[in-house]
Amino acid sequence: MKIALVHDYLVQNGGAEKVLEAFCELFPDAPIYTLIYSEKLMHGSFKGKEIKTSFLQKIPFAIIRHRVFPQFMPFAIEQFDFSDYDLVLSDSSSFAKGIITGPETLHICYMHTPMRFAWDDCQKYTRDFSFPACIKKLVPFAMNYVRLWDRVSADRPDKLIANSRFIARRIKKYYKRESLVINPPVDVENFKISHKKEKYFLAAGRLMAYKRFDIVVEAFNQLGWPLKIISRGPEFKRLKKMAKSNIEFLGRVDDAELRRHFSQCQALIFPQEEDFGITAIEAMAAGTPLIAYRGGDIPEHVEEGKTGIFFNEQTPESIMVAVKKFEAMSYNPEYIRSTVMKFDKNEFKIKIKDYIEREYEEFKNGLSV
Repeated sequence: MKIALVHDYLVQNGGAEKVLEAFCELFPDAPIYTLIYSEKLMHGSFKGKEIKTSFLQKIPFAIIRHRVFPQFMPFAIEQFDFSDYDLVLSDSSSFAKGIITGPETLHICYMHTPMRFAWDDCQKYTRDFSFPACIKKLVPFAMNYVRLWDRVSADRPDKLIANSRFIARRIKKYYKRESLVINPPVDVENFKISHKKEKYFLAAGRLMAYKRFDIVVEAFNQLGWPLKIISRGPEFKRLKKMAKSNIEFLGRVDDAELRRHFSQCQALIFPQEEDFGITAIEAMAAGTPLIAYRGGDIPEHVEEGKTGIFFNEQTPESIMVAVKKFEAMSYNPEYIRSTVMKFDKNEFKIKIKDYIEREYEEFKNGLSV
């Protein structure tokens, strides 16, 4: 069976890229098709893999400002030729699902989310990514076309896998399609419990506006309690400027340092609505409880009072109430860790492999009828 992998774009490392890494481990000879790729921005991930990019790779600034080009991406993703492949496995948050395959090629899409900037508030999209004023005015017009294309392209995969029940519901709402839920892989075995907790709270993840690190900073500005923030992103300078001295920005850290902070902090503050939330699961794998916004898929995985607590509004005041409530509670690190062992990467690969083999066998039988 000849297999190809398809990914939206390889210019940042996040949960979607961890899924792609697992696919590469399952199918090491499969090339990766993607709209654009930067070895520098990927910090060496996927180095040595056969990576095929679209014509957007040659457009100036497309790699560092790829979000300015959504109107070109549907055309670009459709130009890839998969006629030589028996199976194409895409993982998509936006455009990868829209590839065109022939009748003798099975296309299975692992969907991280229906295209958020098409179906959610496009004005919010322009605010979150700090577009110039002239671009902001054009985005709503471009989104009309992208939204129509997105709805049509959602019918192209033969089978859909959702990364969470939350996303399965979104797929049903926007695309009117059923999907199988297989949660993303997490390297839970690499995270260990530390019984030497330190007196600080932690926030981690790409510093994007929609992840709402701003309300965490505002809350801890008022509390005056120690907070460490890991990672970088477009919001880094703004957040650092607004933060008081009790808040420390560590920037990007290596994996060992990240695991140490996950295990030694009091709790991970998780203020965003996520499709799954790998960062949260990693913290729990280190035995650390969450203080999380009650949105997205996280409520599916947190037992309130046992593995963390929730706040119901994305406001500094709501976070402050939750943090103070947390201080009066106690948690069992071993129990917290035990609840997320089901997300082990090997378990994910077994589920994906079994599903693909089963669906491909059925697909082949259908071709021979």
